[in-house]
Amino acid sequence: MIYSSASDWDNAAHKRVALFGMSGLGKTYLSDMLRDGGNWFHYSVDFRIGTRYMGEHIVDNFKREAMKNPFLRELLRSDSIYIASNITFENLSPLSTYLGKPGNPDKGGISLDEYITRQRQHRAAEIAATKDTALFVHKALDIYGYDHFISDTSGSICEVVDPNDPNDPVLTALSEAVLPVWIKGSESHTDELLRRFSAAPKPMYYDEEFLRRKWTEYLSLRDITEAEVDPDDFIRWGYCELLQHRLPIYAAIAKNWGVTVDAEEVRDIRDVQDFTALIAKAIDRNT
Repeated sequence: MIYSSASDWDNAAHKRVALFGMSGLGKTYLSDMLRDGGNWFHYSVDFRIGTRYMGEHIVDNFKREAMKNPFLRELLRSDSIYIASNITFENLSPLSTYLGKPGNPDKGGISLDEYITRQRQHRAAEIAATKDTALFVHKALDIYGYDHFISDTSGSICEVVDPNDPNDPVLTALSEAVLPVWIKGSESHTDELLRRFSAAPKPMYYDEEFLRRKWTEYLSLRDITEAEVDPDDFIRWGYCELLQHRLPIYAAIAKNWGVTVDAEEVRDIRDVQDFTALIAKAIDRNT
């Protein structure tokens, strides 16, 4: 770790951390609070994925849909209109909409083959965007003059790393630039995440081997064909399976590469001072 002790962290002129864990446990809340509190640069991996690395894929998909409309088709072909993705830190819908959901196209689904193609694009994008953390640590200080740095990683970071490999390229690059901090939820937090997701299911990124295995399992459990899959039903079922799959990987990342804070502790943070004190406490627990 780049901070060997709580004292090392407290005395550091440049505090640099990366938050990881399931979406909905406080990563973005903390990142926004630190940015708004002053002198903290906020780097969003998902925003970087959706702009630098998948922006063209997203816009091309918009254009494909627009070309189905005769009126828009002619305007596009004559360069009379411009289509762009208005992705922001607060609104990542263009990215999730592009990822899509596998299943019956009459219910908004896409084929599994197309889904996997987009998943592979996301994997490459997430690896690159996470490795870019070091680049933005430098930019934050050199260009913008921010002393401190907070990275809000993608919830799927655990799908693109091997935390038990001491030479893992993504985790090596990340941990050399920042302190990885896992926000760990409890069983009650898991139940709440499942409730929220069930109410508004959204596209997710899966490790491909895990996805293929769960897809086959789902078809067998429901005794249906791929064309009969309700996309939202699969996504809801898959999210529950995904939570259990991810938790031990998050734990291994924290154990081997960083520190852990509880979501309950995050809930009590109100300002920058609370945050820095919590990280010092987490480092002390780790050492």
